[in-house]
Amino acid sequence: MIKIYQRSTTLISRPVLMPITLLFVCWLSGCGSEKATPSQPTTPEIVYPDYAHIRLLAGSASAENASDSGHGFSTPIATLTADELARHLKGDFHFETSFTTAPNDEHPELDGLGPVFNNQNCNACHQRDGRPATLTVPSGEQRLLLGSNAGIFLRISLDDGDCHQASAENNYCQNTPVPGFGTQLFHRGVLQARDDWQEMPFIGQANVLLSYDYHSVTYRDGETVTLKKPVFSIEAPYDVSTKNSQNSALLASNVRYSPRNGMPIFGLGLLELIAENDILALVDEDDADQDGISGRANWVFDAVKAQAGEILPLSLGRFGWKASTPSVRVQSLGALRGDMGITNPLFPEESIANTAMHESYLARTGFIDTGVDQFGATEASASFADDVVFYAETLAVPARRNINNEQVLSGALLFEQVNCTGCHTPKFTTVSGEAFIGGRPAPEALKNQTIYPFSDMLLHDMGSDLADNRRDFMATGREWKTRPLWGIGLTKTVNPSAGFLHDGRAETIEEAILWHGGEAQNSKADFMALSKTERTALISFVMSL
Repeated sequence: MIKIYQRSTTLISRPVLMPITLLFVCWLSGCGSEKATPSQPTTPEIVYPDYAHIRLLAGSASAENASDSGHGFSTPIATLTADELARHLKGDFHFETSFTTAPNDEHPELDGLGPVFNNQNCNACHQRDGRPATLTVPSGEQRLLLGSNAGIFLRISLDDGDCHQASAENNYCQNTPVPGFGTQLFHRGVLQARDDWQEMPFIGQANVLLSYDYHSVTYRDGETVTLKKPVFSIEAPYDVSTKNSQNSALLASNVRYSPRNGMPIFGLGLLELIAENDILALVDEDDADQDGISGRANWVFDAVKAQAGEILPLSLGRFGWKASTPSVRVQSLGALRGDMGITNPLFPEESIANTAMHESYLARTGFIDTGVDQFGATEASASFADDVVFYAETLAVPARRNINNEQVLSGALLFEQVNCTGCHTPKFTTVSGEAFIGGRPAPEALKNQTIYPFSDMLLHDMGSDLADNRRDFMATGREWKTRPLWGIGLTKTVNPSAGFLHDGRAETIEEAILWHGGEAQNSKADFMALSKTERTALISFVMSL
């Protein structure tokens, strides 16, 4: 057995320039008067950040009247054309499709699951297009076995050092797979996925168990908050017997692991249409302005460019917890093949192709689940793949709430004051004119929108407590991409059991802030130095987004 200790995202900003009102006291004297009468002092005007009163965070790509709905993340952009809306709705249907083991003669369009996988449909990890439920260890138990209710899995790879510049010579900084396992650990499997399937039915490459460690954080005013950290244990890897489990390639000392929780999928097309130069303009790798924040870009392998035959298949990473995917298309179809084991035109091979596990599975089951049919067609068709990608690209961003509330407005000032905007950049404008998204023409509904995602789309060192110690392309084991904050206040409305950060460890926004470190350490310290009233106000502002 091996235990994996994990450490999340970001919450940081620029110092607020508090308004300075110069009061000119005029002494007026009339003819023959002996004394001047001073004017009455005026109350200084409070100047709020320009985003404080913004209600539509994505312009015409915002969703209105979705605030009180458990489906508040599931609204299509209102300005889609009739044909685009029909395509979006088809993608919505596909997003909730649960796949089955091959062959499925009655519904062949549904077969192809696995042979190893983490979940059976997209919605399982992105419940109602938001975050999955955080798993709870049952009372009286010490650990929980990850199963069908888990919206979290482990990324895996060999420790091969940092990668500072991607090139063909270093395989574009792609992670080194664990021999016989790959770069993602699949804890579930179809019935006969393993050689020992009669003793271990429906188990994937290994069992993954979850427990929690707890510690407390105390503010200056004496209030205490209890934080929990997931601890993952790996048992029964497929490549060795139970007696010799420590000899598994999966449990070698140079294997690195990192949990990955599902994340919301609304607004993704808008993020992809932020001009690359606008993101790169925020890069400050050497901290030239000496504010302690040094955002970096992650340049990643782009499967779309590689398939098109481009000489340098690299793009700016925009999606995933470490900005490790360049487009909604690569992210979505990579998850379709990885998380569910459904081959598709962009990723036509099974996730465990050419491993001993796959070869024995094929031999055991008569080569009936190879990932392609007799004509070479993948398990998900091109139209299925295109529609589900389009769905993820065209979900609207929910409008804000309570924007005129005094507590929320005070929180906006404090959000600036503790420098949350140092990483959570409020505003961008999406590109106009001819534009492409995932190598395809972008819908007009996504173009030329002023958006407020509250993310700089860059990597930041978030400190040792959140470090997973696993490289992801150019991202180090301490770096995470700044998570967009738009829509975050509806997280619990959509799924009351959802958590925050890359492994769901934070129950609340406050807990998420308290896990920040590294480049966000000063902002966290400033947050902790606030009074209870001020902390509540800042969180109220974040919850209004």
